[in-house]
Amino acid sequence: MKLKLFNSITALLLVAILVSCNDKGESQATASGPSDTAIFPKGDLGPATNFTGKAYNFGLVPDDSIYNTLVGNVFFETSARSNWHFHPSGQILIVLDGEGYHQLEGQTRETMKKGDVIRVPANTRHWHGATETTPLTQMYILPKTENGFVTWQEPVTDEQYQSNN
Repeated sequence: MKLKLFNSITALLLVAILVSCNDKGESQATASGPSDTAIFPKGDLGPATNFTGKAYNFGLVPDDSIYNTLVGNVFFETSARSNWHFHPSGQILIVLDGEGYHQLEGQTRETMKKGDVIRVPANTRHWHGATETTPLTQMYILPKTENGFVTWQEPVTDEQYQSNN
């Protein structure tokens, strides 16, 4: 059963990454939305209590007692970002299109681009979102959801967002 789950999730991720890549490796998104060739719909606008700017979520794999994993896609318009938050079992981010930033508390802000895979350790405060000039499409994976999903915290300030520290 665990091997079947692993194979299913692996196949989904590979298809998502391969389909989202074009021959030139260029971003296909616009500032206001994913391209017409985006593999997932834009989704629902995330609440302003958890995001600065506009971020849209589209669920791909709902949580249940069999897989205990939540998978979804988020499209961030330019300059949009999540609040600081943490996940009890960590998070995996896979950049499908565009360019963005992510930062673990106490570390420098890092740029992430199409094809990058980011592993956020359990209970680590962090944020992520699009750059000032390029939107971001990312897939997220939350494992071991029996431990919980996310604890949202305060917004990332403009100063934090713009700082390389």
